[in-house]
This record gives sequence, structure tokens and C-alpha cells, in this order.
Amino acid sequence: MTGKKIRNMEEFAAVSGISRPTVSKYFQDPDSVRSTTRRRIETALEHYDFRPNIFAMNQNRKLTKIVGVVVPYLADPFFAEIARQIERRCIDAGFWPILFSAHGEQKLENAILESLRVLKPAGVLLAPLGRVSDRAAVERFCADVPTVMFDSNIEGVGKVFVGSDNSDFVTQSVEYLTRTGSPPVLFEMRNPANPNANKRRLAFIANMKRLGKDPHIVKIDGEGWDFERIGYEGGIKAIREKAFATNTILCSNDRLAVGLLTACFEEGLSVGFGAEHAMRVMSHDDHPVSRFTCPPLTTVAHDYDGVSNKAVEVLFHMIEDGVIPEERKEFLYPTKLILRKSA
Repeated sequence: MTGKKIRNMEEFAAVSGISRPTVSKYFQDPDSVRSTTRRRIETALEHYDFRPNIFAMNQNRKLTKIVGVVVPYLADPFFAEIARQIERRCIDAGFWPILFSAHGEQKLENAILESLRVLKPAGVLLAPLGRVSDRAAVERFCADVPTVMFDSNIEGVGKVFVGSDNSDFVTQSVEYLTRTGSPPVLFEMRNPANPNANKRRLAFIANMKRLGKDPHIVKIDGEGWDFERIGYEGGIKAIREKAFATNTILCSNDRLAVGLLTACFEEGLSVGFGAEHAMRVMSHDDHPVSRFTCPPLTTVAHDYDGVSNKAVEVLFHMIEDGVIPEERKEFLYPTKLILRKSA
């Protein structure tokens, strides 16, 4: 390779001595040009520093109006809500969103990404599985297709991530609970499916130490995305074994808290704020069902509008401009404390 940087396909066509349309045809399908032409192009590629702008190529041919939306588990109320908002924004902008759920499975997530390659979408909004994702497969996909990642941040993968600030979630919950009663015990899965749980645990430990409190954590068994059942079964076990160091429980997410509230009810423990109650329960996310639990759940909320708006806005810029940022960008949105009767 000479090291000379070729800026666009026109320059590459000129130095290789092949017409611009033929070069473009090759990059869309190498087998579509004659073998002699293919060898000339590939020889030129060995000598010059050039990689075609896939986004610009898509702009030059007629783009599909498809936008892929991929989530880990559509039955999760958080993903259902944010997918609904993203879908509405895509439709309003004249695109047709196609929604995929990986059902918590790496193999299915990889198959979805390969299917999207065939569909040739204008762009993709991807909430990856995270911990169980095939990092290399996600990385390759993001390099080839305009992609904005949201919710689960796989460090260093993709060029754009939009999501909530997990540290802010926990800072708000720990400070509130410590200020208004006994310090909280974190209630979480031993092997959480979503990587956000790991970030929340680290933030819990840091915040408790900052406030001069011991960071007690109760880890419960369970695999996958059936969080309500896992929270219920783990809650029953923890209550009966007297595993909670205080009467204030901070759940990693709202769905675990829903299960814990049921466990408290079955064990005859009143949940709420005040001396007449046995326990306080709080969590994170503000799932759509959290205001309708019994009692209504105190939580820290995502900025659903902010995250969905920004993810779609950035993706549309990438599609329209035909470029992606050279440096990785992260857009983290602050969270909001929601006070209800459970704490």
C-alpha cells in the first residue's frame, strides 16, 4: 500500500483507470463485474488506502425506507415502551420500522443482524443483549450499517450510544433512601442478563462508601429475563433467611421489585413509608407498570422521550449525511426521582 489516502470513489476510479459506475458496481457485488476488471480493482486496492463509504453508496442507489429496531426482550415493559416511541418517530419521518426481539439469546441476536444485512435498511437502532452478545458480530455489523446503540452500552463497540446514566439512577436512590430512613440493601440477580445491572451495583457500592455506609448486597439466583419470577422467588428466600441487613430494599430494576412486593405480601410484610410498615422498597427504571403496583413503586425514571428522540435524531443524521462520527460518541441522559408509596 502506498499510504496515499483516497478520499472518495471518484478518486479511486481515476487512479485505478476504471469507470466510476463499474467501481461502484464492484463494491456492491464483486461478482457482478468481469473477472479481469475485478482483478484490476483488487490490485488497485492493494496499492491505495481506500475503503468505500458504505453509507454514501447507499445514498447513491435508491435507499430502502426501512429502519431496523432490535431489542433484547420485547416482553420487558421498558423495551416495549421505548420501542413504541422509536417506532412512532420513524413513521412520522417517513421510514418503516421493523421490530426484532432477540429473546435474550445470542444466537438469535446474530441471526437478526444477518437478516438485517439482507434487508439493507437505511439504518438500525440496536439495544444489544450486552453481556451475552457476540461482541465481534455486533462490532462488524455496526461497521457496515448505520447503527445507533441504545440502553446496553458495550464499551468500545459502535460509534454512537444513547442511554440513561446508570450512575445517576443509583446516586438519586441511595441519597434519598439514606436521607429518609435506614440505609438500603441492594437486591439483584447473581448473574444479571442486562449489563446495566453491573454498572448499578458498582455505583451502589461507590455511593454507599461515599456516604459512610456499608454496601450490603443480597444476590439472588436466576437466569434470563423472567425478572418478576426471579424477584419473587429470591425475595421469599431472602425474607425467610433474614438476609436483609436493614428494612430498606433497593432493587436493581422495577421488574425485580414487582416480584419482591409479591413476596412481601405473601410473607405478611407491609411495604411503605412510615413506622407502621415493615419494609421500604425502591427500584430503578419507572417501567409503565410501576405506578400500578401495590403499593405504587418508588423508583428512578428513564428519560424515555430524551433517549428515544436522540437515538432517532442521530441515526437520521447518519443516514442523510452518509457518514458516521470518527470518534465514538455517548449521549447519557439524567434520570428523575419518582416518589410513590412503597418508599
